[in-house]
Amino acid sequence: MVTIRPLSCHHRPSILCHHPARPDDPGDDPRKMKKNYYVYILASKRNGTLYIGITADLVKRVWEHRSKFVEGFTNKYAVDKLVYYEIFEDPENAIRREKRLKKYNRKWKIDLVEQKNPDWRDLYQELI
Repeated sequence: MVTIRPLSCHHRPSILCHHPARPDDPGDDPRKMKKNYYVYILASKRNGTLYIGITADLVKRVWEHRSKFVEGFTNKYAVDKLVYYEIFEDPENAIRREKRLKKYNRKWKIDLVEQKNPDWRDLYQELI
């Protein structure tokens, strides 16, 4: 099951963090922080052009797409609305999932988005 939830930094409220709150929070020790990986889907509009990507920093990556810092497909087709994402604890599973999603047909991808985000809300605002 995919959980779509806002990311926030519980030990530094004034900045964005890249890990969800958890009871065993290591604080500011980067050696103990668990890194998450995200597979995400951007859309130009509801049922519009789709883009599937992977990143370790979802907030930054979507901001780059939205700010047109990413050359190529997403910039050319104005694909900048975050409509779906999944969280993984290891990069291998995230990479496998991204490759699998890219192989599915368009209808399947649209159905996936609509299962978790039927209104095609831009989830980026929930992240920040």
